[in-house]
Amino acid sequence: MTDIRRILCPVDFSETSAHAVEHAVAVAGWYKARITGLHVYNPLFTPIPGLPLPEDRVVPDADMQRVRGETLRSFQAATAAGIGLDIAVDVGEAVPTILDQAARLPADLIVMGTHGAGGFEHLLLGSVTEKVLRRAPCAVMTVPPRARATSALPFKRVLCAVDFSPPSLAALELARSVAKESGAALTLAHVVEWPWHEPPPPVFEELPPEQGAALAEYRRYVERSATQRLEALLPDAPRDRSTPTTRLVHGKPYTEILRLATAEGVDLIVMGVHGRNRLDMALFGSTTNHIVRAAPCPVLTLRQ
Repeated sequence: MTDIRRILCPVDFSETSAHAVEHAVAVAGWYKARITGLHVYNPLFTPIPGLPLPEDRVVPDADMQRVRGETLRSFQAATAAGIGLDIAVDVGEAVPTILDQAARLPADLIVMGTHGAGGFEHLLLGSVTEKVLRRAPCAVMTVPPRARATSALPFKRVLCAVDFSPPSLAALELARSVAKESGAALTLAHVVEWPWHEPPPPVFEELPPEQGAALAEYRRYVERSATQRLEALLPDAPRDRSTPTTRLVHGKPYTEILRLATAEGVDLIVMGVHGRNRLDMALFGSTTNHIVRAAPCPVLTLRQ
């Protein structure tokens, strides 16, 4: 998926969701996409899916009009930029409503803040945002609070985490597209995760000679193989300033990706996420979730 035509942007009227709107508007401008601005109105009661609301629990029209007006005002920047805009206000629970709206559009991209207030019950990771990330039928861009973000629009530096799996290669195509549309430099990063994670690692010279030599040779093989695979992802055409750069680092994947993003002033991290089985979800929680929680910039995930 390298073309973005429909963007779903849930808002809860917080400063964090306002920051997400700015990113949705920027991406829509690059791709000439249409935005659907969604607010999930969640009064003090929770409707039962599939059943009509009791008469004493129906949301007054005046309240719905007020919320719709506030939702529309959240996207003034989109209308000012001439971007196509639809407004949706639904009553219910945030996660199923967002996912249902994304499927019905269908959305190519969901843009949302990593936490907020009000109708989304604080959008804390581990609740709404994490559940949307796990189950979304399309790419998702999570935007950190403005107070924590070090990134800027338009993006100038994009970092794509590559582990050579089909999801990460699909994410690479999306990263190439976003970098091209925003005029950003693209870096491809692969993290070599060594067999041990806790310090101190063994020193080759302190190991029995045969084991030390074998381990050192194996490390050189892993580095050489990964470097060749990264280079193979670069275009064959003559390389210039727009050619992506590559980085090979060692350590825990989420730690190194976050370190690179901070050290290089990255404006967007792009990564692929595996499917829906239990192992994939465990990997999701240990890598993607860590990055989304702590990233100083938006994170664009593409799940397959």
